[in-house]
Amino acid sequence: MESHSGYRGRLAPSPTGWLHAGHARTFWVAAQRAAQQGGTLILRNEDLDPQRCRPEFVSAMLEDLRWLGIAWSEGPDCGGPYGPYSQSERRAHYLAAWKALRDAGAIYPCTCSRKDLAQAAAAPNDADDEPIYPGQCRSRSDAAQFAEPVGVNWRFRVPDSKGEEVSFTDLHLGPQRFLAGRDFGDFVVWRRDDVPAYQLAVVVDDAAMQITEVVRGADLLKSTARQILLCRALGIPIPAYFHCDLVRDQAGVRLAKRHDALSIRHLRELGWRPEQVLELS
Repeated sequence: MESHSGYRGRLAPSPTGWLHAGHARTFWVAAQRAAQQGGTLILRNEDLDPQRCRPEFVSAMLEDLRWLGIAWSEGPDCGGPYGPYSQSERRAHYLAAWKALRDAGAIYPCTCSRKDLAQAAAAPNDADDEPIYPGQCRSRSDAAQFAEPVGVNWRFRVPDSKGEEVSFTDLHLGPQRFLAGRDFGDFVVWRRDDVPAYQLAVVVDDAAMQITEVVRGADLLKSTARQILLCRALGIPIPAYFHCDLVRDQAGVRLAKRHDALSIRHLRELGWRPEQVLELS
């Protein structure tokens, strides 16, 4: 896709399972918005979590996206000026951001146990959003003593005032407002097992790849508020946002990768055509 404008959009699948009909909708919308504006579409492989990401899912997502008729001009399969395009190869970028946040006092080490901490490397959603942290480690002042992030969890210090509003105008859903400390608390940016969290990685990558508009599901609206705070702390541009309506099953539950029956791969095996999958979504 040759760019005729400054628009840069992205597809950002995570290879932790098969892509489903909800992904098809979001990625199709992202591709159409880039095409309508004569922009560039980038594919980024968000394979941060070594415990959940698998090579077969990487191959499958590339194949399924092409089958849907989606094309991109930069990505792990075709390269580009802002590579590498797989997050597992971009540690140096995340480490530089961690150091900048540490030096600015924007993050602090946390030794509290969280059984669901492993979710921090994956995009949150309505059902498993990161709970509000009660703040036991917030007063720690030893961040400068850490030369590397490994061994503790690192949390971003949201504004002290619980009345501080983070607002933005979504290009699809309109004005959005979240209150720091009420809607979300100090959130994880780096896990104790030395894996950068989703929130930090996508902010760093979107800035480095010069993304001008982020298209993703409406389950990530609250994550956008967190990421705006990270952008401000890092002094990097805040992209525009377009959050798509969620695709739900017959029971009204948001589609997830556990819905194998509605995975693109399964529907392809049943003989569905791309337009049928897109109509379903």
